[in-house]
Amino acid sequence: MFFHPMDFLIIIAFLLSLWAQFRVKGTFNKWAEVPINSGLTGYQAARRMLDNNGLHDVPIEAVPGRLSDHYDPINRVVRLSEPVYYENSISAVAVACHEVGHAIQHSVNYPMLVLRHRMFPVVNITSGIAPFLLIAGFLFQNMGLVGLGIIFFSAVVAFQLVTLPVEFNASNRARDLMIAEGFVSNEEEQGVAKVLNAAALTYVAAALISLLELVKYIMIFTQNRD
Repeated sequence: MFFHPMDFLIIIAFLLSLWAQFRVKGTFNKWAEVPINSGLTGYQAARRMLDNNGLHDVPIEAVPGRLSDHYDPINRVVRLSEPVYYENSISAVAVACHEVGHAIQHSVNYPMLVLRHRMFPVVNITSGIAPFLLIAGFLFQNMGLVGLGIIFFSAVVAFQLVTLPVEFNASNRARDLMIAEGFVSNEEEQGVAKVLNAAALTYVAAALISLLELVKYIMIFTQNRD
């Protein structure tokens, strides 16, 4: 009951997730040491990209931490970690422009981002309830609770899967615009790609873990429902 054949794959996915987190930090740190030829800081690149896409009303804020960068769709604010906000490295500009990519997605109603926003209130609830339902169901051998937990957890997995195209699309937008607007040279784009791809891998690993866990729960449920 406590060990399932799927656990082996889940452990591998978990190790992949750890490696992805290590890689994103290492890749960011490596390219953070490489100044960008344009001399733009993360803030300057983000501001120019926003303005060039008609998003003059979207502010940019510096926030504490490292790799704490994000776009806030509720308040329509791009928030950049201090190293990204102030530095003029390839890593800083790549990360800053990626977050602007999300702001552009928001402005053009990118379908997957719209779907993600609509799913968020539901997932915010189900993500907190699902673990308790699954634990209670397994402890008391109640497949009804397990089934309900699976339904709730499915919403969480769906949210993570929808997040993948959102992240990849934001990175692709950022890379295309950075080159088109002259923020980076064709040679520097290789470094930009490595930074953004490393970050994307963390989302892939997290989604894979959740998907494998969901398959495990479904297998247990179908084997015990009779």
